[in-house]
Amino acid sequence: MKKTVVMMLCLAMVCGFAFAAGSQEAAPAAKPTAAATAFHIGIVTGTVSQSEDDLRGAERLIKEYGSVADGGMIQHVTYPDNFMDEAETTISVIAGLADDPLMKAVIVNQAVPGTTEGFRRIKEKRSDVLCIAGEAHEDPGVIQSAADLAVNNDFVARGYLIIRTAHELGCDTFVHISFPRHLSYETMSRRVAIMRATCEELGMKFVMETAPDPTSDVGVAGAQQYILEKVPAWIEAYGKKAAFFCTNDAHTEPLLKQLLAYGGYFIEADLPSPLMGYPGALGIDLSAEAGDFPAILKKVESSIVAKGGAGRFGTWAFSYGYTTTAGLGQHAINVLKGESQLLKLSDLMKAYGKFTPGAKWNGSFYSDVNTGVRAKNHVLIYQDTYMMGKGFMGNADIVVPEKYFSIK
Repeated sequence: MKKTVVMMLCLAMVCGFAFAAGSQEAAPAAKPTAAATAFHIGIVTGTVSQSEDDLRGAERLIKEYGSVADGGMIQHVTYPDNFMDEAETTISVIAGLADDPLMKAVIVNQAVPGTTEGFRRIKEKRSDVLCIAGEAHEDPGVIQSAADLAVNNDFVARGYLIIRTAHELGCDTFVHISFPRHLSYETMSRRVAIMRATCEELGMKFVMETAPDPTSDVGVAGAQQYILEKVPAWIEAYGKKAAFFCTNDAHTEPLLKQLLAYGGYFIEADLPSPLMGYPGALGIDLSAEAGDFPAILKKVESSIVAKGGAGRFGTWAFSYGYTTTAGLGQHAINVLKGESQLLKLSDLMKAYGKFTPGAKWNGSFYSDVNTGVRAKNHVLIYQDTYMMGKGFMGNADIVVPEKYFSIK
């Protein structure tokens, strides 16, 4: 009888241990239901005519994650080309995404004026929705007040590095082309000051030229025609050793076209990409290479070299606008899945790196030039400069002198 009881107790203990072990193994394997993990990501960009690369980045996310209309994750909308005169429409487009109960993050790239108010309206309705600004046009203190995360190209470091690269290539003059609206932005006015100071230190001439704002009455066509007509005179005035830079996407194509024809240098675009102005300026079709940036760069570079532009025209190997849209969308997905932290720089770079294999990035958190206070939710980033016919310039490894961070 005792033997039987002992055997039964032992059997019960063995079964108990087996059950416990089975429970421990089963718990991690259990997956949340589809309803618990379902969420949507809103992407707001400009149209093809104003910021094609930004829009293509949204298409890249749709290709991988599907559109909401087809049962996927990504909801892509665009703001008006003339966003300065249609601010309320822009705000409504952004804020309207929060009406979707499954919306968990809204990314705006480029974050044109009106983005801050759009984010505020989202937060009033849905405090749980992540609001992320790519290439914010509004002043840092403004966008930081509403965005959970803001990302800009590193206007401080690039203000120094673009001039340094031009000097290394033998340029003696730097021509900055812009208009009052852009120069009213702290990011751009501060970069101008840094560029001017770098030119002074390196013994280069710094020149400011004004061109029409494409959002004004002249429109994109009028602004581009102005650049086409002015470049020959600028080359005559400043020489073929002058490097040119414009702050607007629409100005880039005609500037490149005329520099190829008349001489001069172009280090990189305001928002660099091998697609930024180059296809139209070179008259090449890149539809077969769509989405393949190494192939795009190779074709653009071959055309530049064939036209005698080797060593005079540069870019980032991967589009900044494309990568920012796709990278911030991926970062939001990683955060919402619990795989990344929203404000961790290495996690952000991981998301960007997914779309830029082989290219180096650098960056830091934004610091206020007046107070020295470092923002917790605003990141400045940049990719190494690639001069076609020459290669990478190693800019992502260069330490920018500390004094340039206090120039305003």
